[in-house]
Amino acid sequence: MTKYLASVSARRPYLVVAVWLIIAVIGGGLADDAGLGLNFGFVDILKPATTTELKLGSGAESSRADKLLEEGFGDTKPIHEIVIVQSDSLTVDDPLFRNRVGSLAAEFADLGPDIIASPPEHYFIKPEDFTPEQLALLEALTPEELLQLREASISADRKTTFIRLTIAGNFDQALENVEPVLDIVEDARRKYDFHIYIIGDASISHEQNEIAEHDLRRGEQVGIPVALVILIVLFGTVVAALMPIVLALACIIVTLGITALIGQSLDLVFFITLMIIMIGLAVGIDYSLLIVSRFRDELDRGLDRQAAIERAGETAGRTVLFSGLTVVIALCGILIVPFGFFQSLGLGAILVVLVAMAGTLTLLPANLAIHGGRINRFPIPFFGRRKVKTPETSGEGFWELVTRAVTRYPIISIIVIGAPMVAATVFYFQINTGLNGVDAFPEGAQTRDAFFVMEEHFSFGLVNPTDIVIDGDIDSPQVQQAIADLQGSLGKHSGLAVDPGPLVNEDRDLARLTVFINGESRSQDAVDIIETIRNDYVPDAFDGVDAEVLVGGISAIAADVFSIVDLYTPIVFAFVLGFSFLVLMLVFRSIIIPIKAVFMNLLSVGTAYGLMVLVFQKGGSDLFGFQHAEVIEIWMPLFLFSILFGLSMDYHVFLLSRIRERYDQTGDNAEAVAYGLRSTASIITGAALIMVAVFGAFASGDSTINQQMGFGLAVAVFLDATLVRSVLVPASMEVLGRRNWYLPSWLHWLPDLRVEPSEDEDPTPESPEALSR
Repeated sequence: MTKYLASVSARRPYLVVAVWLIIAVIGGGLADDAGLGLNFGFVDILKPATTTELKLGSGAESSRADKLLEEGFGDTKPIHEIVIVQSDSLTVDDPLFRNRVGSLAAEFADLGPDIIASPPEHYFIKPEDFTPEQLALLEALTPEELLQLREASISADRKTTFIRLTIAGNFDQALENVEPVLDIVEDARRKYDFHIYIIGDASISHEQNEIAEHDLRRGEQVGIPVALVILIVLFGTVVAALMPIVLALACIIVTLGITALIGQSLDLVFFITLMIIMIGLAVGIDYSLLIVSRFRDELDRGLDRQAAIERAGETAGRTVLFSGLTVVIALCGILIVPFGFFQSLGLGAILVVLVAMAGTLTLLPANLAIHGGRINRFPIPFFGRRKVKTPETSGEGFWELVTRAVTRYPIISIIVIGAPMVAATVFYFQINTGLNGVDAFPEGAQTRDAFFVMEEHFSFGLVNPTDIVIDGDIDSPQVQQAIADLQGSLGKHSGLAVDPGPLVNEDRDLARLTVFINGESRSQDAVDIIETIRNDYVPDAFDGVDAEVLVGGISAIAADVFSIVDLYTPIVFAFVLGFSFLVLMLVFRSIIIPIKAVFMNLLSVGTAYGLMVLVFQKGGSDLFGFQHAEVIEIWMPLFLFSILFGLSMDYHVFLLSRIRERYDQTGDNAEAVAYGLRSTASIITGAALIMVAVFGAFASGDSTINQQMGFGLAVAVFLDATLVRSVLVPASMEVLGRRNWYLPSWLHWLPDLRVEPSEDEDPTPESPEALSR
């Protein structure tokens, strides 16, 4: 099939290029604001289709709580923002301080109900300024409770207070509505001699988007030039080096357009854009490298343009097809997890790999047909010199020395390389996983500064309150007593505060008790409190009471995420490991090869995990300019596992297919191992360096998430392609000898699948004059 696609594309090159160009223009138009600097004059539908809101499946307790609140109170959960006003010298009792707060609140109120849903709340707001609903709540409070509520918005030194805003609309609408609020805050910073901060779900998400977009641009600006330099070194000519870059960018643009269309019916997380661009650059360039390298080799061997394209499609094209499908199936493991963040990232990676495969098997052959021998134009001095490769000369130089050392001293090679990797893997067992919140934003981020001010003088729980939802007959004496008992238990907990009374809906069948948890809402401490509420306080208070009690809010969502990841991690691991074993057993007709492959892939991933712990948790972040993090993102190990297992199969199959091919020809395991290492090491290393450059570029961003993800991917790919594929795999195969190819007799019925056809099937080379055709 790959040979046919290459042949058809090469015979109609301009038609194929035109079709891809049209699709790319449409895709780029649908994703104008995706971060690539596109401006085709279309209506961007990608950005409105993505969100930074944490969303879980309908079965999670936090999701059921939010649904009950929406149904019982007739609207969506309000989005609150806290605007902090702080003075170095004045107190809230000073007329100038009061005037500044009042003026600022008036500016917010002037935005109107389409932006600010209800009047701003602050410490000296007049009764006539409250809404009827707010007045009803205040009338239910005693004078002592009113005083306590008023003083709760004033710091102990009376130099800091805050204005509470309710942003109109749901989460995505609030993300747009908060922009004029941010403008007022920024303008007030310049006009007033006060420290003014803002923090809330909308402003945090807004700043998170800005940080992500900045990292995206930096990743492109660094990753693409570095990848181009590596390609120039590998190919030695400008034209050959540019071709993979152009194809990767085209595939990314097309994928972004497809994602924009899918986003009209599915909720997608904002980071899907980052995933598409990062993985698209890596695999798009990687797959192109294999095809272009094989095409140039076939030209050097004397084939004409069409035959060289067909041969490249038949050999390297099959490797790309197999590798791409392997990556896709491994990534399907992520889709099992009922968490929108996982599913969005997995979907983005799957889509861009599929599009990159399609582009490599159709658009690239068409471009090769158009350029032909001109692909070797504009050679770079020294790097541009090429000679025809043969099995005997394909590994001369550095890799010949490595091959000799590995095959001569295999056990020593395994110990020297394997022992440090195992030692690094041990640190994985000290990993602390969690969700990094606003406190892990880069230094200088506005909402990060606001978080620490809130924690110092008030509580961040005021920004992200936790909702305890009671579904039942609220007027029932048993329910009333249970609520009172629950409030009593909550009030004794030092890490939280409770609203004076529950809010009850009109039908009196649903109540909301608001709890404020100190600290970052996504932290382990907050999750522990949620678990205490769910497992201890609620069962104790509502034992035997006819009511359902659910806990919702950001902290509750974080707790549900922790539970979901713990539940689905072994399922995803079993899926990916089992699939990898079966595929390798079918391809190489051996049970030893897949066992070793699974073990070595786990070693690569484990080493990457251990190094992440050392760098981000143990203080090594300063060496790389990364931000220290108390936790590794809880989704990171599972996500990296699926991604890296898929990507590492590229190199593993590429190496082992050459070894198996040579072994079938000669029956000499030692010679086959040496030949396979010599003939693939430079391509594997070059392809890996490109991935490392791309992933490393994104790791240079400011976001902790990007730093952890980019570093983990870059380190694992580098270790896998150099130490594992170039040393451990051939050394272990040298030690095992013919036992590498052992397949029990009762499995001989398995089909014999091969990634690449034998070299014996090569068409007869033509004369050297064919190079100019």
